[in-house]
Amino acid sequence: MKCIYCGFDDSKVIDSRSSEDNMAIRRRRECLRCGKRFTTYEMIESTPVLVIKSDGSRQAFDVQKIKRGIIKSCEKRPVSMSQIDEIASDIEKQISNSLVQEIESAKIGEMVMDRLKKIDEISYVRFAAVYRKFKDLTTFINFINDMQ
Repeated sequence: MKCIYCGFDDSKVIDSRSSEDNMAIRRRRECLRCGKRFTTYEMIESTPVLVIKSDGSRQAFDVQKIKRGIIKSCEKRPVSMSQIDEIASDIEKQISNSLVQEIESAKIGEMVMDRLKKIDEISYVRFAAVYRKFKDLTTFINFINDMQ
């Protein structure tokens, strides 16, 4: 790290700690040439992900929206809040790690359904019923039959 006092290109880290909001690391550094100390902050650079809705509009990715949908589908089911948090967190990580700037809402819905299917079939069917917007009873029955 370049010294802010003398411009020398090398310094050593004396102390590191998380910032108050845990979104950055605060580092105390000492210049190896002039010996003066200064503080730097290091934070993760994140690019916002946009969700492409079915009507073509775009909105910022919001993991809380996913979580709310999962909670609704899991009402009165034996699915714990920690399981719901884990699903939402896992999807958020998968999207972040994919390094995409835009993702279709349909793909996010499929990610949720894949995970719900492994945990609770009733919650899976509830989520799919809302997410897939079944037009009639026949389509819904065909979906249920395909599950078996």
